[in-house]
Amino acid sequence: MGWLIPVIFVGLAIAIAMAIIKIVPQGYEYTVERFGRYTRTLKPGMSILTPFVEAVRRRVNMMEQVLDVPRQEVITKDNVGVSVDAIVFIQVMDAAAAAYRVANLNFAITQLTMTNLRTVVGSMELDEVLSQREHINSRLLTVIDEATSPWGVKVARIEIKDLLPPPDITNAMTRQMKAERERRALITEADGERQAQITRAEGAKQAAILESEGRKEAANRDAEARERLATAEANATKVVSDAIEGGSVNAINYFVAQKYVEAFGRIAGSPNTKTIIVPTDMASIAGSIAGISELVKSATATNTPSAPTDAGGARRGGAAVPRTGA
Repeated sequence: MGWLIPVIFVGLAIAIAMAIIKIVPQGYEYTVERFGRYTRTLKPGMSILTPFVEAVRRRVNMMEQVLDVPRQEVITKDNVGVSVDAIVFIQVMDAAAAAYRVANLNFAITQLTMTNLRTVVGSMELDEVLSQREHINSRLLTVIDEATSPWGVKVARIEIKDLLPPPDITNAMTRQMKAERERRALITEADGERQAQITRAEGAKQAAILESEGRKEAANRDAEARERLATAEANATKVVSDAIEGGSVNAINYFVAQKYVEAFGRIAGSPNTKTIIVPTDMASIAGSIAGISELVKSATATNTPSAPTDAGGARRGGAAVPRTGA
């Protein structure tokens, strides 16, 4: 029996050590009470308590937590019922306040979020509720963070998970969206057709402008050609007139032959002519042509300058001509 007493003492020592030495894990804080009264908060690490006087009462999670807000039916401002649920991200900043100022922290925050969610959604119309989730989240965050501040809690975010209108409203919205998309498609198609017509009209306009400019250029060149032809004919007529004034018979023959040949050409080129009459007096035509040749030679000789003579009276490049004395 002598060995029993030491074993008892060892067991008591171990029990006392476990009671006075507390190891707090990272992310948690423990509240300490002395005779039932809160005295201090234990931080992560090892701490020593007064045996039989102090005790750990609350183990508070200091990490960020996610609370699921149950789905509920909410009536909007325009009397449409929608089904709404959400999630809340919270973090305890003061372990003592979270432990002693509210009985059930998570349940309290959940109920507070549900009531404020009904208030915010009920003050808005259905279209606003469906299109302004960010606004709803912001309003809820402001209200709930302010309400939970005395509990030592920081509300980081509140997010709306689902907003489900009634099935009939959903069907009506689907039809409305389909009609709107069809209207946009028709408008886009009409705009495309209008743009295509404008483009075709612009192309036709440019083609007409280019064609008009081409006709203008052709007309200018045709007029220039006719002007040059008229100038050439006027010069030829002047040369012939000068020759006639000089008494040249070949000039008269030139005019007669020209009119003769023109008349014969018109007769031969007529589409209604079945028979071509060849004149019997071909010698007159040959004589006229010879006269034209002589006329051309005379005009050429007249326009060609004579070779200059040297001081001895002889032409340069030709045979010497004797000079007569006085």
